[in-house]
Amino acid sequence: MSTIGVGIIGGSPGGWASISHIPALKAVPDFELRAVSTSRRESAEAARREFGVEAAFDHHAALLAHPGVDVVVVAVKVRHHRELISAAIDAGKTVYSEWPLALNLAEATELTRRAEAAGVRTVVGLQGRYHPELRYARRLIEDGRIGRVLGTTLVASGMVWNGQTTKAHSYWYDDTQGATPLSGAALHAIDALNVTLGEFGHLSADLVRGRTEVTVTDNGNTVIPVTAPDQIALIGTLYNDAAASVFYRGGTSRGDNFRWEINGTDGDIVLTAPWGNIQVTDLTLQAGFGEDTTVSTLEVPAEYSDDIPAGLTGPARNVAALYTHLGRDLREGTHTVPDFAYAHNRHRLLDAIANASRQKTAQTLG
Repeated sequence: MSTIGVGIIGGSPGGWASISHIPALKAVPDFELRAVSTSRRESAEAARREFGVEAAFDHHAALLAHPGVDVVVVAVKVRHHRELISAAIDAGKTVYSEWPLALNLAEATELTRRAEAAGVRTVVGLQGRYHPELRYARRLIEDGRIGRVLGTTLVASGMVWNGQTTKAHSYWYDDTQGATPLSGAALHAIDALNVTLGEFGHLSADLVRGRTEVTVTDNGNTVIPVTAPDQIALIGTLYNDAAASVFYRGGTSRGDNFRWEINGTDGDIVLTAPWGNIQVTDLTLQAGFGEDTTVSTLEVPAEYSDDIPAGLTGPARNVAALYTHLGRDLREGTHTVPDFAYAHNRHRLLDAIANASRQKTAQTLG
């Protein structure tokens, strides 16, 4: 296979793709950005100029018809995923969807089955697993450096979902739009936890609307209702019998915005970050083993960054690692990157969390 051509639906300057996918694609030699599409001619032309891409369209159909596009990236609001992903599948393209795959489990099931029936390759943007610090932590655990894992606690902030927003981002607070604290920041972290320590065998949850309204600052300080829970409490047992708890808050904390401890019979691992969204932030890895009385910062061996091109920073780093592994998969016929079937499993987990919260029983202690 020659260089793999990529087309991005949702490639406007300033958007998510412009700070993640596009720098990654420019740095990973297996891929070439060949087309972008946006919803307006003006933004399509701006993308063409800024990113140096030859083909820029104001409708996704033209991008799907481009003969040089092998992989279609869908990087738009989740409510448009079903339509655009379906069209890309029908065009026979490899489809890379940003997470969440769909608005709900029913849509995720439909898209997964549709892709399987068409025989197309799929990818979902759960790139947090490619953090070098996280991969090194997994190796330490696999090598028995902390003994048997007893439990883990992850506490973090969603960073957005505070008391103020803009009109363009007000959909974040709507539980039906697929961009909630649970489906966004929390699920990315929960997925990293599951990749590192295993899936949940049992869980209970409490999803709370701590904020019931938000002020839209660029719309006359209009106050709108919040329907998405912004305080997420999850506790459960993993299949390896380790206890696990996750708490995500909307907005930011004046304390720690990301802290994840993994505790074992012979050691402890601590991952921290200044930003609560694990998929885009930089992590610090600390650990203590055996007779150590505290944790200390660990230097991550260079081999854990081999799939991230030098010079990349910020959100593009983990996205580039995912592209590196996707390139190998496409060339070698392997299946290592998270795909739609995996995303469907994550949507089932979201449903399980929501159901656990709805079905909880309250007990009053006197």
